[in-house]
Amino acid sequence: MDFTADPAEGRRVFQLDRDHVFHSWSAQGAISPLPIAAAAGSYFWDYDGNRYLDFSSQLVNINIGHQHPKVIAAIQRQAARLTTIAPQHANDVRGEAAQRIAALSPPGLNHVFFTNGGADAIENAVRMARIHTGRHKVLTFYRSYHGNTGTAIQMTGDPRRWPNEFAYGTVHIFGPYPYRTPFWSDSPEQESQRALEHLRAVIELEGPRTIGAICIESVVGTAGILVPPPGYLAGIREICDEYGILWIADEVMAGFGRTGAWWAFDHWQAAPDLIAFAKGSNSGYIPLGGVVISDAVYETFIERVFPGGLTYSGHPLACAAAIASIDAMAEEGIIENAARIGRDVLGPGLRALAERHPVIGEVRGLGVFWALELVRDRATREPLVPYNASGPANAPMVEFTKECRARGLMPLVNFNRTHAVPPCTVSDDEVREGLAILDEVLTHTDRHYTGVRDG
Repeated sequence: MDFTADPAEGRRVFQLDRDHVFHSWSAQGAISPLPIAAAAGSYFWDYDGNRYLDFSSQLVNINIGHQHPKVIAAIQRQAARLTTIAPQHANDVRGEAAQRIAALSPPGLNHVFFTNGGADAIENAVRMARIHTGRHKVLTFYRSYHGNTGTAIQMTGDPRRWPNEFAYGTVHIFGPYPYRTPFWSDSPEQESQRALEHLRAVIELEGPRTIGAICIESVVGTAGILVPPPGYLAGIREICDEYGILWIADEVMAGFGRTGAWWAFDHWQAAPDLIAFAKGSNSGYIPLGGVVISDAVYETFIERVFPGGLTYSGHPLACAAAIASIDAMAEEGIIENAARIGRDVLGPGLRALAERHPVIGEVRGLGVFWALELVRDRATREPLVPYNASGPANAPMVEFTKECRARGLMPLVNFNRTHAVPPCTVSDDEVREGLAILDEVLTHTDRHYTGVRDG
């Protein structure tokens, strides 16, 4: 890509931001946002001409890469023909996008309610479940993130929930996490069994007839790329059927190729009742989310009014982008590329880093959805920084991020982890470039390691 640096424009953009933009999840005076000028494929550029390999996929949503020409062209064609239309009307691209998404879903999930993003997809999935079952409680993981709307943030397990607890009906449970098992398990299989026993016990104590849904990320994303152990999702399906509870699969981050499959739950041949999606459905080119709805839930609303709606539900530009994105993924083998990259390049490369760097406690992931858990001591598994660390306590991870960016790698860091989540279109050479930078940076991070070193 041809790009001419323009530092003066970069300073102008930065000042505009600081003068007028209010940023999410931030103390406004403590941030210094990087002005971004351009992007293509797996890279983006700042106004000083520095190039960054996007190992964050922004917020794990640029699945098809930056500026995919087929998706850009589809948006342009749609903008020239029909920019927007209210959701009460039928629209060709809205219907075609819903058809394609339903076709990717398990049998019996044939309808799509479109939203503007992942949080309101969760919000509306929970609303559907509560009305369908007549029950108000929702079970979710402590280690989770579901979005920043009233119910979704209440369902979230991480500290962002703490100042936002204004909704009702959420009960948190411990999900499987073999590396830091809350169940004292000694194998993934035992972790699965004990986590399901814990879930069953919570259901009994909360009252099965009060629980409308279990909502979990098929692969937990922001909270650590926690891949469910064998049998866990099948167990969720069995328990939900036993108690008449709906399973909502949060596929907002894990869906549309991120794990090397269209839906992350496809890896375990277990089908939910409702699927919340967003991010990768069109790589965020135009905001889009939605809920894929089972026939049983759909039938609840044939004669009964669904009490919800959004002005931009199924926005034509967003749906045109989704159609083009899904078609490009299928035609160009992008899902297969994500699976191969994870299996043959990224996964082995990250495990090789763990052999050289004692600060890496565990490597885990699928497709282009990986995490390195950084620790001070492999024997005790003490995290490199404490949970929810800030200030001096978080200095090692701040340093890690700074060193990555200085070398042209944009990481995604959360607590004591760095996530390796490049676009699904990433090439072998681009992954190797990212791994080489991580190798160099982790050499510096290793100095924070306090445990016994091998050799």
